[in-house]
Amino acid sequence: MEGSLRSRTERRQEQLRALQRLLAATLPANPFYAAKLGLTSRGIPLIDGLAEFARAIPLTTKPELAADQAARPPFGTNLTFPATAYTRLHQTSGTSGRPLRWLDTPESWDRLVEAWAEVYRAAGVGPGDRAYFAFSFGPFIGFWMAFEAAEALGLLCVPGGGLSSVARVQAILDLEITVLCCTPTYALHLAEVATRQEIPLDRSKVRLIIVAGEPGGSIPATRARIEAAWPGARVFDHHGMTEVGPVTFECPAQPGRLHVIESAHLAEVIDPVTGRPVGPGEQGELVLTPLGRTGSPLLRYRTGDLVRPAFPPEATQVAPCACGRVELPLEGGILGRVDDMVIVRGVNVYPAAVEAIIRRFPDVAEYQVTIAERDAMTEMVLRVEPAGTCPDVGGLVRQLDAAFRGDFSLRIPIVAVPPESLPRFELKARRWIRGE
Repeated sequence: MEGSLRSRTERRQEQLRALQRLLAATLPANPFYAAKLGLTSRGIPLIDGLAEFARAIPLTTKPELAADQAARPPFGTNLTFPATAYTRLHQTSGTSGRPLRWLDTPESWDRLVEAWAEVYRAAGVGPGDRAYFAFSFGPFIGFWMAFEAAEALGLLCVPGGGLSSVARVQAILDLEITVLCCTPTYALHLAEVATRQEIPLDRSKVRLIIVAGEPGGSIPATRARIEAAWPGARVFDHHGMTEVGPVTFECPAQPGRLHVIESAHLAEVIDPVTGRPVGPGEQGELVLTPLGRTGSPLLRYRTGDLVRPAFPPEATQVAPCACGRVELPLEGGILGRVDDMVIVRGVNVYPAAVEAIIRRFPDVAEYQVTIAERDAMTEMVLRVEPAGTCPDVGGLVRQLDAAFRGDFSLRIPIVAVPPESLPRFELKARRWIRGE
C-alpha cells in the first residue's frame, strides 16, 4: 500500500515538473495564449503548484480555437514555433461544427505516439501480434498514431484503407490477424458483413478488438454484442481527441473503467455549469492539459466529455486499482457529451443510454434517432432496422417500447425500416439526426 501511495504522490510531482516545462517552452512564444493570458516577455506566470495552475489559468474552449482559426486561416495562432517546424497536419472529424486543423512538430508527435503505445501495453499487445487497421487513412489523427505506435512496438501492421468491408473481413482471416482496431460500430458492421457473405468468424484469430471514437466500448450491452459476434475476441476500449491526443485506456482488470494516461495529461473534472471540481463518483466534464505537446499546446481544455472520476484528480493518497495502477480511473468510461443531452418531455436522454438499451436486442442490426421540435417540445423518434434473421419484427418493436418505458418512463415512437436501409459507418457513427 505504501508503494502505491508514494507512486501517486510522485505522479503529481512529475506532472508539475512537466507542466512547468510546458509553460516555459510555450509562453509567451505562443501568440494564442500570449493574447488569451495577456502576457508580455516579462509576464510569464510562475506556477509553483497544480492547484495554483487551476486558479491562475482560465479554461480553453473549442469555440475559441475555431474562432481563432477562422480569423487567421488556415491554422490560427496556437503555434509556438514558426510554421516550418511542423511536419504533421491532422483535423477533427467535424461532427459538431467546422473541423479544427492541428499541427505537430516531430517532438510533439513522438510524445503522442508514445501515449498511444500505453494503450497497447495496457491491452497486453506486443511483438508477435498482427494488427489490422480497418479504416481509410484520412486526416483523422487516431489512425496514424495507432499505426505508428503498433509499428514501434514490433507488431505486424496491416492497413485496411481503400478496401471494401468484405475484403477487410477476408484479409483479417487470411492474414491471421490477432488485433483489430476500429470503432465499435464498424466492428459490428464487419461481423454483419461476414454473416451476410457466409464468412465464418469462428475461424478468426482475432483475440483483441481495440475500439474508440464512440462510447460503445464501455457500454456493457455493446461490448457483449461485439464479443458475441467475434468468437474468442475481447473488446478493449480507449479514447482520445485530435486536440489532445490519446487520453485513456481500459482497465485490464475492470472492463468499463478507463484510466487517464497521466504521464501525458493533467486532468481535472469540473461541473460544466459552475466550473468547480466535482467529488468522487460525481459526474462532470473532463478538462485536460496535454503535458508534452508544446507545438500546439492546450491549457485546461474543456473536452466536452462527461465522466465520473473514482477519486479527485488532485488526490495523492489513493488505494490502487485492481490492476495495480493509480492513474485516475473514470467509472463507466465516457458517459456522454455535455452538448449531446436532449430533454424529451422532462427526461434527460443521452445517446449512450439509448445505445445501452438497443444493444440488448441482437435482432436490431442498426438504428437511427431523429430529434425534432414540435409545438415547443422536443420529440424523439427511433428507427430500427431488424436483422435478416429477426423472426418477429412486431414483437421486437414491442420489446423495445417496453424497454424504453422501463428505463426512461417514456413512450418513444419506434418505427421498423427495411433491411439495409439505414447507413453504415466506418468512422464515428452519426445516428442522431436533428429536425425533420
